[in-house]
Amino acid sequence: MTVRTRFAPSPTGYLHLGGARTALFSWAYARHFGGTFILRIEDTDLERSTPEAVQAILDGMNWLGLQHDEGPFYQMKRMDRYREVVAQMLEAGNAYLCYCTPEEVEAMRERQRAIGEKPRYDGTWRPEPGKTLPPVPEGIRPVVRFKNPLDGDVTWNDVVKGTITISNRELDDLVIARPDGTPTYNFCVAVDDWDMRITHVIRGDDHVNNTPRQINILRALGAPLPEYGHVPMILGADGEKLSKRHGAVSVMEYPAQGFLPEAMLNYLARLGWSHGDEEIFSMEQFIQWFDLDHLSKSPAQFNPEKLAWLNNHYIRQSDDARLAALVRPLLEKEGAQFDGAPALEPVIALLKERANTINELSEAAMLFYRQPRPDPALMAQHVTEAVRPALAQFIGQCRGIEWNKAALSASMKEVLAAHKLKMPQLAMPLRLLVTGQLQTPSIDAVLELFGRETVLARLEKNLG
Repeated sequence: MTVRTRFAPSPTGYLHLGGARTALFSWAYARHFGGTFILRIEDTDLERSTPEAVQAILDGMNWLGLQHDEGPFYQMKRMDRYREVVAQMLEAGNAYLCYCTPEEVEAMRERQRAIGEKPRYDGTWRPEPGKTLPPVPEGIRPVVRFKNPLDGDVTWNDVVKGTITISNRELDDLVIARPDGTPTYNFCVAVDDWDMRITHVIRGDDHVNNTPRQINILRALGAPLPEYGHVPMILGADGEKLSKRHGAVSVMEYPAQGFLPEAMLNYLARLGWSHGDEEIFSMEQFIQWFDLDHLSKSPAQFNPEKLAWLNNHYIRQSDDARLAALVRPLLEKEGAQFDGAPALEPVIALLKERANTINELSEAAMLFYRQPRPDPALMAQHVTEAVRPALAQFIGQCRGIEWNKAALSASMKEVLAAHKLKMPQLAMPLRLLVTGQLQTPSIDAVLELFGRETVLARLEKNLG
């Protein structure tokens, strides 16, 4: 058997973290077995589906690198197929026409609620041997209902949750086609999974109640059943349902915030799945290790601090040229001046150890690409008369030493010894005069990158 999985989002909004994790698990399972990963856009909700949401899903999948093997398939382009199957089911007696108006269905549900029963369609138009159906009303366009089994149970071995059993008495005859002939969600999903030969359905556990309906439709069609696995939802760190305040935003917000796709993939992989104590791993390793046996039965909790920690790891591991290409547009947006400034790649190499995001890296790099404007109050505090002779000696030595970190460090130590000062008494004024700020990486490394001419020019100009 060739493993065939699918990711089937509805384009009624952005691709969120839960959807991205479902896509990742389905993609990895197919890759693990050398199978096929299918992208299907379930766009039958015409009122809420938008082209912008479709594009957001495609952009998110592309950013994460979750390439599909087949698709994207759009349900709205499969209407003829759905109508064909509806006709077959009507002919086979697995579905029937129902002329109840929405008002009549709501009234029957109200009556059931009033006597403490579960509200459901009562089977008024369901054909049964010896049953006389009401006369067909004029001017009413019927819906098509699936003839759900009245007795017995629907049981499946969920690969995440274990055996699940739901009584058919809990399920009513769901509508599979509306009065205008458009098919409904559960029917489309069942037909699609059958036509696309899906072998494994991995999705969020908010779909558990849809599964018995889809299983019954597939059985009525004589179609093979996929294996189902329902993954628990992602919660915020406070245990509440993930919301925007927890980070439940579009996946495409994360590159905008400066996250790398490999960090997001690594993080999502560990949200509800584990391989021993491994926390950091490549996608190649993930594909090799991934199985359905180690999917968690408990909800996972979104931890932005851990995501930031992983992102820092991948930033530190990344090629400086790649990071520079990501940082440069951010610097340009802030008005960075590159003429006469240090090359960006060595700046990235100096700064990336401490950056949790590309945005933080850009903010830190900006000190090399703007003119310093030392605060007068800080100048008065740090550039004192006591330290000026030491600064003057350092300027003089800078003219003749080799321009590298080691020589600069040795020169500063020599000046400190001559003037009986401690390192902060010289380093802080140097930072302020050259960069305009007091917080920088090691000052000898910063001076090396700026270059002799820039350092001397700024020291002489800002010392007055």
